[in-house]
Amino acid sequence: MSSGAPSGRPPLRLKKRADFLAAQRGEKRRGRLFLLEVRDRGDAEAPRVGFTVTKKTGNSVVRNRVRRRLKEAVRVHAAGDMAAGKDYVIVGRREVLAAPFEALKAELSRRIRGTAPDGKQS
Repeated sequence: MSSGAPSGRPPLRLKKRADFLAAQRGEKRRGRLFLLEVRDRGDAEAPRVGFTVTKKTGNSVVRNRVRRRLKEAVRVHAAGDMAAGKDYVIVGRREVLAAPFEALKAELSRRIRGTAPDGKQS
């Protein structure tokens, strides 16, 4: 588990549509607050992360707040749980805004590691 401080290299950002679409074909880990799509690139490069919040979540202000909370949770807590050679796309939901930040960090870290709330592999 991460100590709360960024460790090692931070994950790189996914920016190209093709990378997001490729991650969409990967493993899906569903949660109450977000959907996590994980794709194994098959290399040993740094992990990459992308953030998506759909229009059905709300207007641009709401979507940007959701995205900022997710980015901060990755930055301060979950980046250390990301494996090299993988792409992660986090599809945020409106519930991210109501969740306590500690719960968001824990859920994100757990989903990235691929474990269920009871500690089993998902």
